[in-house]
Amino acid sequence: MPEITLIEALRQAMDEELARDPRVFIVGEDVGQRGGVFRATQGLYEKYGETRLIDSPLAELSIMAVGIGAAMADLRPICEIQFADFIYPAFNQIVNEGSRMYYRSNGAWCVPMVIRVPYGGGIGGGLYHSQSIEAYFSHVPGLKIVVPSTPHDAKGLLKSAVRDPNPVMVLEPKKGYRAITGEIPDGEYTVPIGPARIAREGRDISVFAYGMMAYYAAQAAETVAQEGIDAEVVDLRTLLPLDKDAIVNSVKKTGKALIVHEDTLTMGYGAEVAAVIANDGFEYLDGPVRRLTGPDVPGVPFSHGMQDFFMPNPDTIAAAIRDLMGY
Repeated sequence: MPEITLIEALRQAMDEELARDPRVFIVGEDVGQRGGVFRATQGLYEKYGETRLIDSPLAELSIMAVGIGAAMADLRPICEIQFADFIYPAFNQIVNEGSRMYYRSNGAWCVPMVIRVPYGGGIGGGLYHSQSIEAYFSHVPGLKIVVPSTPHDAKGLLKSAVRDPNPVMVLEPKKGYRAITGEIPDGEYTVPIGPARIAREGRDISVFAYGMMAYYAAQAAETVAQEGIDAEVVDLRTLLPLDKDAIVNSVKKTGKALIVHEDTLTMGYGAEVAAVIANDGFEYLDGPVRRLTGPDVPGVPFSHGMQDFFMPNPDTIAAAIRDLMGY
């Protein structure tokens, strides 16, 4: 199987879906001739033309409004928000319109749109180019949220998102765009939205993560394996709907739980995972449920040194595993 980067996997998914379905189009800031700020759509404008790759104004609200209207007219828009930090002007369109349309119309209207969002720190982007937004949007019924951590899942989940009858937000860990590589199958495939992935089997402790943190958690697990700790890494990869069975089954096997995300601690997504464990897996625990996250500060610092302090990494994850195991 060929090995590619995360960004190449996303580009392949969009290329294949554009070729498969003439209703698919991409809209966003600089997605056309420039190929996007991260070059995710590079080469697609030349292949499919200006009616399929549409450069939008610098107005995220309008990107979402165009996407929702087009989706209700039986098109399949892929809407790119250039950075997660810029999504807030479009919050009303996503939360009040796109995610609720199927319910409010009693199933008469679907909104088959994809919202691609590069998120997270690690690129020295500072306060307005490094935010994690998953906790805000995971509270919204009617919206699905996926976060790939491998090229295989990035391609397969994005293709599934394009084909889904209602809105799917694809959160893409931008630090991993070119840092994460992996194999993908030849030919057509999709990855179902919903089920978590066991990234590494283990018996001593369960580590729950997604996106870049799932990638780091797998590295940390290999480190502590050399010290006699057999850590299981559960890549959640779908945040909404959450695979609660996978979480409980893993805790049932190991008895210990560490939850990792780079967003701030208070009201972060990890609290929901902890609540699932407390409610459905409490009897299996033989230790406290721990969270390793970013600190409660307004944003990821610009300074690389401070940024590294803010974000969990393989070393800090390994240290948290050791601490919970009593090493």
